[in-house]
Parts: sequence; C-alpha cells; structure tokens
Amino acid sequence: MVLQNPTEEQLLALKGKQIPVLELMAMFGTRLRNDLTVPRVEQALKDVGLATLPYFANCNNRADIHIVPWQQTAPQESAEDASDETADDAEELPSGGLPARPLCIGDIPSAVGGLFSVTPDTPLTEVTYLMRTKRYSQIPVIEGGSTLHGVVTWSSVAKVYETTSAAVLVEAMVEDAPVVDVRHDFFTLLPRVSDDDYLLVRANNGTFCGIVTAADITDRFGTTAWPFFVVGEIESRLRKCLGAKLDADAIRAVQGPSAAKKTGLITDLMFNGYVKLLDGDQQNPTLRALSDENWKALGWPGVDRGQFVRQLDRVREIRNSIAHFDAEPLTVKLSDELREFVGLLRQIT
Repeated sequence: MVLQNPTEEQLLALKGKQIPVLELMAMFGTRLRNDLTVPRVEQALKDVGLATLPYFANCNNRADIHIVPWQQTAPQESAEDASDETADDAEELPSGGLPARPLCIGDIPSAVGGLFSVTPDTPLTEVTYLMRTKRYSQIPVIEGGSTLHGVVTWSSVAKVYETTSAAVLVEAMVEDAPVVDVRHDFFTLLPRVSDDDYLLVRANNGTFCGIVTAADITDRFGTTAWPFFVVGEIESRLRKCLGAKLDADAIRAVQGPSAAKKTGLITDLMFNGYVKLLDGDQQNPTLRALSDENWKALGWPGVDRGQFVRQLDRVREIRNSIAHFDAEPLTVKLSDELREFVGLLRQIT
C-alpha cells in the first residue's frame, strides 16, 4: 500500500465512532505501526483535535479503538509539574497500552495465513507425495472450504500400511482432528498443540483459514520474546553500572517533581531516566550539567558519549514500540540496534 493522508473531513467524520485499529491505519495507506507511520497518524489526528482510546500505537492489532476529542486523553497537570517531566510521562505505557483482550489463536500469523488441503477423492499416494515434497507433517482433507473429513498425518499413514491392506485415503485419515476458532484464547490452547502437534483454525465464517503447529509457536515466541529479554538484559546492566557509580541525589535529580517519586533508587527509573542521567545535549541546563558529572563518574574514557547516549535513546524508543504483543515482529534493523547495544554493554559492564 502507498502511504497517504486522509482529508480533515474524513478524519472528523470518525469522531465518536468505534473502529478497528487496522481500519484507521488503512486510511493512511498502511497496516504497520512503526517509527514512520505512528507519528504521521498521531499528528494528523491531533491536527483535527482527535485522539484514540486506547492509544492506537500500542493496542492489539485486532482491537477496536474509540475516536475521541484530543482533550479527553491529554494529561491534566500544572505548568510547574509539566516543565521537565513530559518525556517521563511518555515513557509510561498509556492506559490502553496493553492488549484490550486476551491473545487469541488468530493472532498467530499461520492461523489466518491460508491452508493447504486436499479433497476426499485425492489418492493417498498423491497426498503422501505432497507431504514429502512440501515438507508437511499433516494435510487436512476438506471439502468446500468448511467441511472437514479428516487429517492425514505421517502417523496415520504408517498405521494404515501396518494394519490394513487398503492403502486408501479414507483409511489414512484422523477423523477427530483438533479444530479451534480464531477467537479461542491462545494460552489455553497450548496444551492441545503440545498433545496433537497442530490445530486447524476455523474463521468466523466457518471456513478453515490456517493451521498452527508446534513449530509456529516456537517461531512466534522466538521473534516476539527475544526483544523483551534483550531489553531486560540492557536495563539490568544499566541499573547495575549506574547504581554502583551514581549516588541517590543524582538519581533524584531526574525523577518526577513529586516527593513520592524522588526515591533516589535506580530501580525506580525507566529508560527516559537513564537517558537524562547521561545526555549532555538535553534542553534542561541543570540536568545537562549534572549529566557531565554522571558521565565522568562512570569512568568510561574510551566510550564515545554521544554515540552511547544516542543508542540508549534508540533502545528507549524500541522498548516503547515492543511494549505490546502484536503480530508484526521487530524489524531486522531494530533487532540489530538492540543486538549492537547489548553487545557493547556486555563489554564495558
């Protein structure tokens, strides 16, 4: 799709409506929510006085969002409190930042990515040939897109050759194949994937739309969980080195304006706070001067401060972008940025 901007009239027509988040993104010619598209959509909405609840950038890709006046989502705070803490507020996940509903099996790409099947009149030899050449462990036998006759697996093929003399498709089918709906809760179905090795997924219209195998689960969690673990390691190493070198007063200087927030504990900071501790180019002159002292305290004369802080700030942005469980995996570029920064920390901390 080509990136585009809807007209003001089109956006204003959404006010007060509830629409799927992907429908909003489609109005801008995309279905992806990333560093390029999110600011464009957010600014376009803000220009006409609108926002979304929950926040469109962090909600699940199948969630519905309400289009509301921008004032309904703007934080209500005094000018004094807002002076230097705007970035801290951005660090917190918005109220709609977590998925609006449990993860469904339909959120796994292979569950809705289409399904290869054969009809009941297909010779068994042809089915096994397809399984071998396509490297499938199972092929469902479906008629009309929605009528399931059974599933052929390598185990059922072996059984038919061992126990019967009629090596035909009808004898080689598993008739009680595991079938689930796209809306079924993902985590409650994990034991079934473990027991049966696969699940056939039926769409809302009754047709079969995909298959989820144990390998799909592994791939899904490999691409989704890895960034969380890497960001967790980065934060752990930052807290260890910063907490050992900086005193409580240095940490309090970058914490919120209220007394309750000024704990002086490194464990109460988030990535925006780590950036403030070290950024020599930040706008606040007081924090800028303190950051010079903090950097000296770390004792890293061979590390380029500017590059380090820029990479740290990028990790902050990436961390915020992965703070929801979405079908879109982290891009190779963003993964490489995390890999490079954690590699550096492993060397110097």
